Amino acid sequence: MFKSLIFFIRYFLFWLLYFAVDRFIFLLIFKQKLSDIGFSEKIATFYHALRLDASMAAYINAIPLLFFTFQFLITKQEINFKWLKIYNRVLLVLFSLIAVINFNIYREWGSKINARALGFAISTPNEALASSASSPILLTVFIFIILLLTGWYLENYWVKRKVFITKVTLPIKLLASVLLLGINFLLIRGGWGTAPNSQSMAYFSENQVLNHASLNTEWNLVSSILASKKVDSNPYIYMDKEKAATQTKALYQTSSDTTIKVLKTDKPNIVLFILESFTANLTYTLGQEKNITPNFDSLAHKGLLFSQIYATGNRTDKGVIGTLAGYPTLGSGSIVKWPEKMQKIPAISQSLHQNGYVNSFFYGGESEFDNYKAFILSHDYQLLVDKNSFDKKDMNSKWGAYDAIVFNRQIQEAKNFKQPFFSTILSLTNHEPFEVPGEHKFGSQDNVAKFKSTAYYTDSCIASYLNEAKKQPWYRNTLFIFIADHGHILPKNKYDIFDPQRYHIPMLFYGEVIKDEFKGKQINYTGSQQDLAATLLAQLNLKRDQFKWSKNLLNPNIKHFAYFSWDNGFGFIENDHCVTFDNVGKSILYNNHPNDRNSTNQILTKGKAYLQSAYQNFIKL
Repeated sequence: MFKSLIFFIRYFLFWLLYFAVDRFIFLLIFKQKLSDIGFSEKIATFYHALRLDASMAAYINAIPLLFFTFQFLITKQEINFKWLKIYNRVLLVLFSLIAVINFNIYREWGSKINARALGFAISTPNEALASSASSPILLTVFIFIILLLTGWYLENYWVKRKVFITKVTLPIKLLASVLLLGINFLLIRGGWGTAPNSQSMAYFSENQVLNHASLNTEWNLVSSILASKKVDSNPYIYMDKEKAATQTKALYQTSSDTTIKVLKTDKPNIVLFILESFTANLTYTLGQEKNITPNFDSLAHKGLLFSQIYATGNRTDKGVIGTLAGYPTLGSGSIVKWPEKMQKIPAISQSLHQNGYVNSFFYGGESEFDNYKAFILSHDYQLLVDKNSFDKKDMNSKWGAYDAIVFNRQIQEAKNFKQPFFSTILSLTNHEPFEVPGEHKFGSQDNVAKFKSTAYYTDSCIASYLNEAKKQPWYRNTLFIFIADHGHILPKNKYDIFDPQRYHIPMLFYGEVIKDEFKGKQINYTGSQQDLAATLLAQLNLKRDQFKWSKNLLNPNIKHFAYFSWDNGFGFIENDHCVTFDNVGKSILYNNHPNDRNSTNQILTKGKAYLQSAYQNFIKL
């Protein structure tokens, strides 16, 4: 019996060592983010990881243990585990692959591999490959080989193939089997206390990279997949539901529902550009970056710029929903995964169509990616132009057609549009792997240079588009709106996923339809991407009460705030005070006024109430 116990102890040690190697490589890859962290705190990740590492090892051990139990009860002398070598090596290949994918996802998203990323890869593999094309391929392959060979070596050294059984009575066998199965179950669960294992068990540091290093990658992925199936319960319960709803509703209450009219007409044509990764930090006007977006900066001095706008999330699907539907993000969830719910939320396109507008949507990529097509077709767009509408010769990038081709296509189609029209253009060139037709303006030595180059290219496409649009009879009666889908870590390459600057984006109204006294002006109220819906509809004298999560930025009486979220975290900004919060570690990650405790507590409470209410609304849809 003692030999059996030694067998499983060795088996556990093998998997714990493998997870430790994975963790060590993770820390090496992101060592620049840990340059100011002491050695002892880095080493502590291995200790704090043990609970979830052991839980994952126990999950893996379940099948061998069940096999052992059956054989133990019927075999007298020897149990042969030859098949375990195949079992282990299949898992090692799978886990090594998950590990290298995780490294690259973390580099781009700031979060570990989860159900969302896995679903992305399975449902749209071409787009997933395009998105990962900027990852260092040789390094990825090298790390995969290192992990795999290390795992195989450890497996050969630590895992035995046979267990010899001493003769014991059946009652002793039954007792031993129950004991082993019970121990394994407790390891999976994390003990016999009231709180089972969760991601927060691995969190111990104020540094998020260390917390994520401590969090077992495979355990987190399994947990994320299981959690993604649950949409009937709110994972973000911080307070009484009525209190959360009341606090959230108060954010949108005003003393007077009025608006500053900045347009010369109530029925302009509208061309809305949703610009891929066009973060405020790319511009000189908002980010002090020179020569990347000269055309946009020029337009900002001729149009009406909303300078303190924040994206709702960190991915395009969230940005599209936030911009067109004025709907908030849901922490780790995304409404695009549930088309039956997504169809129930309102959109700008619907309001405009009901008031005589003809709607069109232009995108050079695959519109079925992340359920864009389901949203577009269920929200009164009469024309959808995507990659399937272009010639094969135009599919020159990994994502599809370059921005110049798509922008020009809209110009050609607009010649036949009945006015007034609403046309949405979703750009894509400024996306990983940052490809451009021709040479990169800033070189291609690294992702920063390539990102600047693709942004410069998109900016030049905007200028070319407007030059051509000026020749069209509909130009003088058209409002052009430019907004980013989300922010980006580049080009500054220093803002973590929880930093508000990561979500700062431009929003610009431009065109001859803007009153002269507002041209070149800035609106400096703190606002959200979600607020475009109410702001635009108010200018058109259209009903906007169905957009309950959107406020009119041109109403002088509104409260100045913005909310954003990422996987299991959120941020809330009120005026110039921002607090971001990690739902797993239950800790504040960012606070630009830490000494103002009263304001900090109020903002944190509002953010919690907002996320709780948003998710509760999602459940009810």
